[in-house]
Amino acid sequence: MIEIKTHHQRTIELYPVWIILIANLVPLLIYLSGFLIMIRLGWVAAVSYLIFVALMEFRVISRHCINCYYWGKLCAFGKGRISSLFFKKGNAVKFCEKEMTWKDMIPDILVSAIPFVTAIILFVFRFEFRLLIPFLVLILMTTMGNAFVRGRLACKYCKQREMGCPADQLFNKNK
Repeated sequence: MIEIKTHHQRTIELYPVWIILIANLVPLLIYLSGFLIMIRLGWVAAVSYLIFVALMEFRVISRHCINCYYWGKLCAFGKGRISSLFFKKGNAVKFCEKEMTWKDMIPDILVSAIPFVTAIILFVFRFEFRLLIPFLVLILMTTMGNAFVRGRLACKYCKQREMGCPADQLFNKNK
């Protein structure tokens, strides 16, 4: 399962289920926290937030995963396998075709930013302890949770990163 590649970096061909579970727990906790924050504004806001999250996930598996090395395989998030169930394989060359910028990250950032800002506004008007827990979980998962998953479990061993990844190039320009 683990093979040695160039630059003395090990890559994982098929990620183990325990990594996939941990890697998906972080975004699920972010989505749940966001939902619990947005529900304070009402069902329309909460459901709208979940629709936005679903669209973001659909965008990834339909436009990015189809061109990834892990299409049809168990990547760190399991999305390569999920993508292959619904979409035809794309072209691996297209995965690195476009340079990613911070502007491209705005929809992904909004998944956490919208409930974060909403919680801050709600706290200003009336502090509620029951809002504090999802707010703290949102902050911890968005920062430390994502950093741990991507830095220690997923991207560090990703074969696509070795082949070329626009996100890796964006986040690691100094390397």
